[in-house]
Amino acid sequence: MQQIFKVGDRAVVPGIGVGEVTGIEHQQIAGQRQAFYVLRIRKDGAGQNVKYYIPINKAGSSGLREIISEDDVKQVYSILKEKQISVDSTTWNRRYREYNEKIKTGSVFEIAEVLRDLYLLKGDKDLSFGERKMLDSARALLIEELALAKVCTKDEVEADIKKIFNVP
Repeated sequence: MQQIFKVGDRAVVPGIGVGEVTGIEHQQIAGQRQAFYVLRIRKDGAGQNVKYYIPINKAGSSGLREIISEDDVKQVYSILKEKQISVDSTTWNRRYREYNEKIKTGSVFEIAEVLRDLYLLKGDKDLSFGERKMLDSARALLIEELALAKVCTKDEVEADIKKIFNVP
C-alpha cells in the first residue's frame, strides 16, 4: 500500500472538487485493517466543510489525483478556446448522460470539454435545467483547480473564462 499524498497536500476528488488531505486514518472493515486518506472539501455554496474518506489502496482507481501542472493549464485553456463541440448528440438527455460521464472521470481536460460544449450550446439554444446545473458544476470544478494550479484567485480564472466565451 503506497501513499501518494501526505497531510497538507491538495488533491482532486473526481466530480467533487479539490480537497486538502487532513489526515490518514486506519479502520477495521470486514476484519481487515485499511488505511484511508481523510480529505476536507469546502463547499462554497453551503459554507461548510465535507469530509471524504478514500482508501489509500484504491486512491488511483477512485481517480484521486494531484492538482494539474502549468503545462496542463495551457492545454485546458486551448480546449476552452476550441469552437468544435465534442458531444454531437441531438437530444439533451443523451448529451447530459455523456457530459455526466466526462465529469465523473475527474479529468480536467474532459471537464473543460463539457464546459466549452455547454457554453457553445448555450449560445445557440436554451439549455435544459440539468445542463445549466452541469454547466455551473463544470465551471466551479474547473475554476477551483485552475486557480490553485495558476496560483491566482478564482475571480481571475472566472474572468478568463468569461473572456473566452464573451460572457459579460
